Amino acid sequence: MGLKTFRPLTPSLRGTVLSDFAEITKHKPEAKLTVAKRRTGGRNNVGRMTSRGIGGGHKQRYRIIDFKRDKIGVEAVVEAIEYDPNRSARIALLKYKDGEKRYIIAPLELQVGAKVMSGPDAELSVGNALPLKKIIPGMPIHTIELHRGHGGQMCRSAGLAAQITASEGDYVTVKLPSGEIRLVNRECYATIGQIGNTDHINIMLGKAGRNRWLGRRGISRGMARNPVDHPMGGGQGKSKGGGGWHHPVSPWGKLAKGGKTRRRKKYSNGMIVERRKK
Repeated sequence: MGLKTFRPLTPSLRGTVLSDFAEITKHKPEAKLTVAKRRTGGRNNVGRMTSRGIGGGHKQRYRIIDFKRDKIGVEAVVEAIEYDPNRSARIALLKYKDGEKRYIIAPLELQVGAKVMSGPDAELSVGNALPLKKIIPGMPIHTIELHRGHGGQMCRSAGLAAQITASEGDYVTVKLPSGEIRLVNRECYATIGQIGNTDHINIMLGKAGRNRWLGRRGISRGMARNPVDHPMGGGQGKSKGGGGWHHPVSPWGKLAKGGKTRRRKKYSNGMIVERRKK
């Protein structure tokens, strides 16, 4: 996993920093483990736009990832490390002893030919999935379940890792990459290791066109619009929202910065020991 820069032969190449994909060992996905991914352009089932800034982009197929790791006690060999256009992390192709193949999120230092397994009796080594009660506090973990059997939901992006800080009763205390500390049932599964592709955070696309290849359309700033189009639009020259300063909001007046989005009475609030925002 490394980065490559380019000679500044054009204005876009001057700022471009991309992955060198050195860790990729297989360049076409396993056909049986992919499904079609339809483009929506941000429209819902009745044709109304519900997500702005979506459109175009290269054709992609979705890779089916095994987040549940429910093949308990069956050893698998890592056949390949692959690129996944749907996520920032790399994925690893596993081949089990019974011939079945599955994809998992590829942790750092997982090599082709390595053997991995899931279950309470698995070793504490990179790529193995175990119940939280079996993992030593302080070890890096990722793809953490919130409910047993639902599959990994937390800590799935490139370079992320969480840690178990304590274990008491039916719950363990997990510190997440965001700084949030929360309780998770000790029977829930997690995978050992830090997720790979740690250089993803340093990638610079270099030009607007590369954003379009990824399916992201540019949208104009609210301040650059007219008052009829946005609450922050209008004014003489570059003004902060018409006649006076206006707190940053969406086109429909909803707070864009600092507004709380979590429900006050959400059932899982009791599981959060310490919030990300102190």
